[in-house]
Amino acid sequence: MTHSQQYNHEGVERMPLVAFSEKAYLDYSMYVILDRALPHVGDGLKPVQRRILYAMSELGLSAAAKFKKSARTVGDVLGKFHPHGDSACYEAMVLMAQSFSYRYPLIDGQGNWGSPDDPKSFAAMRYTEARMTPYAGVLLAEVDQGTVDWQPNFDGTLEEPVLLPARLPNLLLNGATGIAVGMATDIPSHNLREVARACIHLLEHPDAKIADLCALIPGPDFPTAGEIVTGPDELRRIYETGGGSVRQRACYELEQGDIVITALPYQVSGNRIMEQIAAQMVAKKLPMIEDLRDESDHENPTRLVMVPRSNRVDVERLMSHLFATTDLERSYRVNLNLIGLDGRPRVMNLREILSEWLTFRQLTVRRRLQHRLDQVLARLHLVAGLLIALLNLDEVIRIIRTEDEPKPVLMDRFGLTDLQADYVLNTRLRQLARLEELRIRAEQDDLAAERDRLQQLLGSAAALNRLIRHEIAADAERFGDARRAPLVLRPAAAAIDDNELAPAEPLTVVLSEKGWVRAAKGHDIDPAGLGYRGGDRFLGAARVRSSQPVVFFDSTGRSYSLAAHTLPSARGQGEPLTGRLDPPAGAHFVAVLGDEPQRRFVMASDAGYGFLAPLEALYAKPKAGKAVLTLPPGARVLPPAAVADPTTDQVAVATNAGHLLVFAISDLPELSRGKGNKLIAIPAARLAAREEFVVAVAVLSACASLVIHSGKRSFTLKPTDIAHYRGERGRRGRLLPRGFQRVDGLAVGGS
Repeated sequence: MTHSQQYNHEGVERMPLVAFSEKAYLDYSMYVILDRALPHVGDGLKPVQRRILYAMSELGLSAAAKFKKSARTVGDVLGKFHPHGDSACYEAMVLMAQSFSYRYPLIDGQGNWGSPDDPKSFAAMRYTEARMTPYAGVLLAEVDQGTVDWQPNFDGTLEEPVLLPARLPNLLLNGATGIAVGMATDIPSHNLREVARACIHLLEHPDAKIADLCALIPGPDFPTAGEIVTGPDELRRIYETGGGSVRQRACYELEQGDIVITALPYQVSGNRIMEQIAAQMVAKKLPMIEDLRDESDHENPTRLVMVPRSNRVDVERLMSHLFATTDLERSYRVNLNLIGLDGRPRVMNLREILSEWLTFRQLTVRRRLQHRLDQVLARLHLVAGLLIALLNLDEVIRIIRTEDEPKPVLMDRFGLTDLQADYVLNTRLRQLARLEELRIRAEQDDLAAERDRLQQLLGSAAALNRLIRHEIAADAERFGDARRAPLVLRPAAAAIDDNELAPAEPLTVVLSEKGWVRAAKGHDIDPAGLGYRGGDRFLGAARVRSSQPVVFFDSTGRSYSLAAHTLPSARGQGEPLTGRLDPPAGAHFVAVLGDEPQRRFVMASDAGYGFLAPLEALYAKPKAGKAVLTLPPGARVLPPAAVADPTTDQVAVATNAGHLLVFAISDLPELSRGKGNKLIAIPAARLAAREEFVVAVAVLSACASLVIHSGKRSFTLKPTDIAHYRGERGRRGRLLPRGFQRVDGLAVGGS
């Protein structure tokens, strides 16, 4: 009795609730770990799987037997060995029969046992029939040869094997998954021939490194034929540490321009793939696919056909996108957590798993040989007594006829043991014929030779290892097959950007003075003629393609970008940009820009500073945006001006006091952000007092004219007149004619 236990006057045990709860939880967790969720390194099975196979062997359901109803097997398992739910037991049985779930199925099923599209669609156990596969004999062939320990079943009326005497490392061949308490296991399946070669190599070279074993077992081998695209270095790390992940990718080929998917990753349903691709098509995220159909049948279990919209579709790019966004590529967790020979769960590396299994196999074979040697010695003992009786047959018959108790007389007269005497007395007369003596002597010689061979095997570790190596090679030859999931190095999958996937339709993005935005289809609309909310009016427009981003510029010099195809339709009045963006308090939007990413714009402030920036430098993730133009104290942002030809265009800068300066655009630096260089000289005092500032910046081609707006009047400077105002960047410029020295804006005219 522990110090925490107490008994009351009636003898009832009392225990603190915390102590009882802790003990109950620990007992439960150990039960789940050892007796439910984790496989054993010896036979690679969980208890329910082991009990199903043993019950089937007891029912005589070998690979050569007739099929028997699954309900019979489940009934025997539940009634004799596994007192749990019938549905859970049957599901475990179904899993062992599905060729798409087990690399080497243990049960041969007849009827509906599920399909790759829906593994849970199997028929009820009263309809299906089952027997064991030939491979299951690898686990059960030696169970009655003294190779296993036995334990009482749940009610103590029968005995069941603690482990099955597996002739191959089934743990690696079929893998295992399970969730226990505080731990889990995820062991992938492997190829039988590769694992057998690694076992033989480790037997011959006990000091072999994991790298040597990885040369023989390069990676898992799933039941499905998808490509394993995890690199060899990563696979080696998995086998060294016992944990990691493996990626498997679908296989496809081109047939007359169509993309045909011929193999899927493990546990991936073709119906699920069709749903995922169709969902993207409905959402207009796969404009390059015209049609999608499932042509799978009995001859072609996996045949999913995608029809590209044209022969210009980049198939590799499309498939890379689908690998990244659908289950055409799956990642599988690897956690080599199992119960070792010491009965304790732990994570092992590849060498430890193979070493432990080989130790288990050596113990099993030694027990099998010893069991057979005991049988041979016992038979030799009986045969020796029988030969004595044959050589003295007349005397033996006389003793049997005349003596009331012939057994002790025989033992005393001929020196027989108790067992030999019983055997002689139980022998039929026909076995004492002359020809029978020859047969018995031949049997004695055979048994003696077998005894010597068994003793030699048991007395030599090298001979025992040679036997194990021979048996492994023979089983690999009988049950092995080629690798099903090829190991292929492929570039990482990458999803296509939404902007790239969107159809490239012409859009006109319209921005109002109060920051409301909308997008109208086409480039031939009049944005100023659209309807606006009360007190609001047109500010700017950008003509773009729906696949391009649109840049918005605010009064603090920050830029923001949104995908054009996500903007609201111009059928309504749009929505406020502040719903999607988060400009600083008090800021307002001053421009909307859209063009090719390399298009340059003149970014300027009314303090007379500016620079060139490509449009792609203004792209920024929504909400906060990014600072582009640094404003001097008191300065304001001017709407950016687009550059057509950065080699020949000119920049026209006008102040409100009538100074105009025109200079080559090549004089401006190209920056991604900053204050920029001086565009035009303004006296510092006048600038500080806001008496003079830049009112407009325009970009002119070599043959363009410049329209000057002053109040309600305007006049045009022809290209020949513009030459009068040309100068070096940063100069004062020249005054415009009298009457136009209060400039309100500039506009670019034709030649």
